[in-house]
Amino acid sequence: MDTYHTQPAARATRTTVTDVSSSRRPALVALALLTLIWSYNWIVMKQALRYSGPFEFSALRYVLGSGVLFAALLLRGESLRPPPLWPTTLIGLAQTTGFQLFVQSALLVGGAGKTALLAYTMPFWVVLIGWLALGEKPTRRLWLGLAVAGGGLVLVLEPWHGLGNAGSSALALAGGVCWAIGVVASKRLFQRGGTSALSLTAWQMLIGTLVVGVIALLVPERPIEWTNWFIGALVYNALLASGLAWLMWSYVVARLPANVAGLSSLVIPVAGIAFAWLLLGEVPTPIEGAGIALIAAALALVNLRRAG
Repeated sequence: MDTYHTQPAARATRTTVTDVSSSRRPALVALALLTLIWSYNWIVMKQALRYSGPFEFSALRYVLGSGVLFAALLLRGESLRPPPLWPTTLIGLAQTTGFQLFVQSALLVGGAGKTALLAYTMPFWVVLIGWLALGEKPTRRLWLGLAVAGGGLVLVLEPWHGLGNAGSSALALAGGVCWAIGVVASKRLFQRGGTSALSLTAWQMLIGTLVVGVIALLVPERPIEWTNWFIGALVYNALLASGLAWLMWSYVVARLPANVAGLSSLVIPVAGIAFAWLLLGEVPTPIEGAGIALIAAALALVNLRRAG
């Protein structure tokens, strides 16, 4: 009797596990694709700045990207009503305006791989800002991650060699801080409920883009060279990096655990460094390599969670 009742239960358990695994497979594929899109985009952005100033490129990229996201809202039948204005404005100024302008300026003189790595120190700033703004005290593991990351940053920046490209590094780090402010503000807004990830992304991008556009109009830059390569870079950024990838990200966040989705914060900068090494010849020195390894290890400590 016991055996008879146990066997169907076991089969049901196996079926449930299989079903869950199957339901997550498309989200895992989406995560892999958007990670590839965003990591390779560091190379695309670096090359695009050969034909345009950073502000005009950012404005064009996000004007087109915002159009893609609002078109997606319409196609999915979601409301075009904006989320709460002031939190959304703060997120747009931080996550679109601040992050993009700092990062693009860093790419002008800094390497694509190093800029990607320093910009993706965002998870560490999220921990610190979350502590200050939300009272979320870091755990021992997070403190360890911050300490390891600090050591890695010292090796990457090599302050004993003088300032060097410290300006570019500072801009990339400032981009990471802006991104972190946007993440914390988004978290607070989502806690209030009633706002979808896609709607918030579209509206904050539109608001941030308006500010980027004003800056691009006011700050003199080199004339844009409308080469086929530059147009291709714009298309890549608008349709893939600023459009499709954000749609996939909202899909991933909705269907995968936070620790799995958070792996992108680890893989993207490492893949960006690999692309920069292979395609742009940006070979890290041994000391930089050690620093990169430490920061990657710290990102793993911050992002990886034990199951259950």
